[in-house]
Amino acid sequence: MKSLVKEFFLFRQEVLAEAIGTFTLVFAGTGAVMVNEVSKGVVTHVGISFVFGAVVAALIYSIGHLSGAHFNPAVTLAFWTSGFFPRRQVLPYILAQSIGAIAASSALLISLGKVGNLGATLPLNNNWLQSFVLETLLTFILMFVIFGSGLDRRAPIGFAGLAIGLTVGLEAMFMGPITGASMNPARSLGPALVGGIWQHHWVYWLAPILGAQLAVLIYSQLSNGFRDLRE
Repeated sequence: MKSLVKEFFLFRQEVLAEAIGTFTLVFAGTGAVMVNEVSKGVVTHVGISFVFGAVVAALIYSIGHLSGAHFNPAVTLAFWTSGFFPRRQVLPYILAQSIGAIAASSALLISLGKVGNLGATLPLNNNWLQSFVLETLLTFILMFVIFGSGLDRRAPIGFAGLAIGLTVGLEAMFMGPITGASMNPARSLGPALVGGIWQHHWVYWLAPILGAQLAVLIYSQLSNGFRDLRE
C-alpha cells in the first residue's frame, strides 16, 4: 500500500491528468447517452458517437503531452506489454482511470438521475458471446490505430488525435447498438458501479484487454518487434 501511494505521489501529474481525462470522456460520452434519453432522441445515436470520438480527439491533443492520454486500462496494459510504458506506473494509471470514470458517473447520477442506465454497456439481447467477440475486434482495431498513428515514428506527425478520435466515433456508430462499443474497461466500470448494473460486466474488461494485446502481437510483427517504431 505504501508503495502504491509513493507511485501516486511520484507520478501525480500524470495520474491526475489520467483521472481528469477519463472523467471528461465518461462525463461527455455517457452523458450524451443520458441526455438522448431525457430529450427523447434529440442527440441521436450518430450524435452520441460523434461526442465519444470528438472528446477523445480533444483530450489527446490537450492532455497527451502530460500523461500520454491513455484514459483506458486496456491501452495502458498494451503500452506496458509493448515496452512503451513502465510497469511501475500501470496500477496508478488504471486506478486513476477507474476513479475518474466513477466520479463522472456519480456526477451524472446527481445531475440527471438514473436515466438511460447511466450509459452502461450491455450486450444486445444478453448475447455476451457476440459482444465478447465484437468488443475484442473493436479494441484490436482501436489499439492498432493507436500504434500506427500515435507511436510509430514513421506516421505523419500531428494526426494521432484525429485518427484515434475518428476510430472511436466510427466504431461507436456502427457497433454501439450491439455492444455499447466500450473498448474501455474504465468507461464501462463507471456506469456499472454507480448504477449497480453488472450484467455481463466481465465482458467489458476481458474483451478490450484481449483485443489490445492482439494488436500488440500483430503490430509487433509488422514493425520488427517495435524496433521500427523507435527508430
